[in-house]
Amino acid sequence: MTFDVPGDAARAVHDRSAAWRFIEGFAAAWAEPLEPQDGWTRRELAEAEDRLGVRVPEALKEALSLFGKRPDLTSNQDRLLTPAELRLDRDAGGREVLVFRDENQWVASWGSTTADDDPEVLVKHDLVDKSRERWDPWLPRLSLACVEMVLSEALFRDGAETADREMSEADTSLLREHFAALPLHSPGTRWFAGHDVIVREDDGQWLWARARTPEALELLVKQLPGGWATEY
Repeated sequence: MTFDVPGDAARAVHDRSAAWRFIEGFAAAWAEPLEPQDGWTRRELAEAEDRLGVRVPEALKEALSLFGKRPDLTSNQDRLLTPAELRLDRDAGGREVLVFRDENQWVASWGSTTADDDPEVLVKHDLVDKSRERWDPWLPRLSLACVEMVLSEALFRDGAETADREMSEADTSLLREHFAALPLHSPGTRWFAGHDVIVREDDGQWLWARARTPEALELLVKQLPGGWATEY
């Protein structure tokens, strides 16, 4: 099955429903199609709201009800929380932040405010000096952060065609030459896509790749030569 990662990602930037269509299409092409049982029920989400005493943003409820029970899409490395695990924190200004995702070694968490349907997503890093911890901007919309999450988790799926390596000086120009840049701009990260392949660049230092087929990964290694550690 073919899937237009760059085109559908561009549409997801501006439209929440397009973000869900991206995730549905990506799951069907790169994993397994979404099924009705892959999400939490609205009753379970309402119970989470009652427990927390706040309104869960509509975008998060839509995400959890669509693919919240699909760890292959959400939790290969970091982890999307279940409705029972959602928790509250506060930012420096005293606003409530609803935490919905945790880094796999507990060094970071992602959350959002609760005032909007599709709010900005924030990130907080766990520091030795707790007084320096703060919620910083991550991505402008929660639905877009879900697109980024599904792409990121695809890089770490067991048994998939994945590869990673340290960046070289030639990679910046080679990425522009062979791949399309995706409109996902979380801090320190750039995304690229080619035919049946996605690539994430972290802080100009490391490349992570996932291909849909072994042939696509073989081509990637030729287009971006270097000491890849591969799983194919």
